[in-house]
Amino acid sequence: MKKRILIPLALFLSACDASPPPQPQTERPPNPVFETQIQAVKKAEAVEGQVMDAAEAQRNQVEAATQP
Repeated sequence: MKKRILIPLALFLSACDASPPPQPQTERPPNPVFETQIQAVKKAEAVEGQVMDAAEAQRNQVEAATQP
């Protein structure tokens, strides 16, 4: 009777690993394949900011011209 309990218990305890699981990498090296696309997106974001600033300035000029 004790063998029926001890053998599975021994197998269960031997299957446990005391070492911690490997940690995933948090920072990956840049991929040269996508580097041109990343640069294009950054450039587009910069241009978008300029366009938004120009639109705001134009809106302000129109508001100033229409007020008496």
